[in-house]
Amino acid sequence: MFEQFALVEARPEAISMVLAQWRQQSRDLGVVVLLPEAEKDQVPGIQGVCRALGLPLIGAVFPALVTNAGFTTQGAWLIGLAPMPPWFLLQDVTTDANAAAARIGKAVRQAYRPATDQATSTLFFIFDAMIPNIGSLLSGVYQDLHDRVRYAGINAGSETFQPMPCLFDRESLVANAVAGLLLPDAHAIVKHGYPAANTQMQAISTIGNRINTINGRPAFEVYQEVIDADFGVRLTRENFYDYAVHFPFGLIMLTEVVVRIPVAFDEDGAIICIGEVPPNSVLRLLRAPALAESDCVAAVAADLKSRSSTTRDTLVTFYCAGRRLHLGAAAAQELHQLREMAGVSQLAGALSLGEISSFEDFGIPVFHNAALVCL
Repeated sequence: MFEQFALVEARPEAISMVLAQWRQQSRDLGVVVLLPEAEKDQVPGIQGVCRALGLPLIGAVFPALVTNAGFTTQGAWLIGLAPMPPWFLLQDVTTDANAAAARIGKAVRQAYRPATDQATSTLFFIFDAMIPNIGSLLSGVYQDLHDRVRYAGINAGSETFQPMPCLFDRESLVANAVAGLLLPDAHAIVKHGYPAANTQMQAISTIGNRINTINGRPAFEVYQEVIDADFGVRLTRENFYDYAVHFPFGLIMLTEVVVRIPVAFDEDGAIICIGEVPPNSVLRLLRAPALAESDCVAAVAADLKSRSSTTRDTLVTFYCAGRRLHLGAAAAQELHQLREMAGVSQLAGALSLGEISSFEDFGIPVFHNAALVCL
């Protein structure tokens, strides 16, 4: 597959110049565009460029872009692919998980290439982060498609978690949507490296991403007690936002622990997380490690090297916004470490609002927070 990467000014003129050059090299070119939220007004111009050149387009808006220098809110990442892999963009993905999963499964089957490509394809999702039941959607898709593909993906949107159109093709800019690409011979590495505390809890009553009660009591009260007992932190309603990103929940699932970052609470003591928490889930509190304590990047690099004998110049990288909020300035240092340990000259990607991987031994897709996604 022909692959090209360019970080350019988001102006249509600059984008047109690059894409026209790539088009001369390959007539079956398609393009994936990653935009920071500050450049979202450039979407109509980008769509016009791709219509004029006759290029298939999938694009998404994120809080920021990932570069070798760290993070930027200016410019646009252009990823040229030839041939353009099968793709889809589905609008109006409603809260009816079964119906939405059936639509996604149908779109994937319609996009399949001949059977020789199917076994090695990764279904890479880009969801609108404001969809409240992504975990249920993924479960429904797996029940439909099983292990016919590998699963990976990320969430787009605003770091303010306010609704906005964040997915686009040549014609539409939409919210409440999901895009998918069937990437041949692609492997996604997804890791967070957050250690779990000893205390085990049970989320008795939940609705989607809202935890109403833990161990039969208001979730916020139990969260306060466990943080104090395990980490010596005196949590109050006033300092909730200062500490929640550093002490997320760990949802115990099959062979691993996945992160659920609390982002809000209400007067009834319920806690709202990024990502669903099924009723009666077993939880442990996690402590987000400092960069010097984390082995996440080393684990990602080792996994990448074990999967491929060749080194590519560019590593497509998505970095969780909650992880950046926890690490602060050290997040850019973690990206620098990733580039060095992975042995690549360039990182190309964006700040994500939730991440998707497959359980290694089962192939079942799972929704993460606080993770790195590397392709």
